[in-house]
Amino acid sequence: MESLAKIDSKGQYVIVNVLGERRFAKRLAEMGVAPNSTLTVITVSKNESGMVIYLRGQRLAVSYSMAQSIMVKGVSEEDGEKLISLSQVKVGNAGIVNKIIGNKALRKRLMDMGLTKNTVVKIHQIAPLGDPIELIVRNYKLSIRKNEADFVLVSEMEVAE
Repeated sequence: MESLAKIDSKGQYVIVNVLGERRFAKRLAEMGVAPNSTLTVITVSKNESGMVIYLRGQRLAVSYSMAQSIMVKGVSEEDGEKLISLSQVKVGNAGIVNKIIGNKALRKRLMDMGLTKNTVVKIHQIAPLGDPIELIVRNYKLSIRKNEADFVLVSEMEVAE
């Protein structure tokens, strides 16, 4: 995890946290720069100049000082993380979808529901007997069976509230 200003390569990143005053974080959230959102760096910051990012279907110019307060994590960072199934993630924690395994029909069904690669998924709650699991995906709630969640491989991440 590092600040957006320190990024030295183009690619996709997940916003982990926004530092600074509450009003500043709220203003950025209104533009779509909020924790658990995915952005793409188009141009990197050179010599404390601004940078261009792609977020929610639009290009945004971000100043160096603003980029310093946005903490990100690369979606393909392999810093010793192992993939776990979505059913193993604890309530309140989140993960980034890396892979969906299983037969073609199941993979298509899960992807149609929004569980696509590099999507942030948060475990909202689990039924008392452990099945089904309620997720928050793309700002909506989705319930899936535990055996279906076994086929979704994620890298667990910290959730910023």
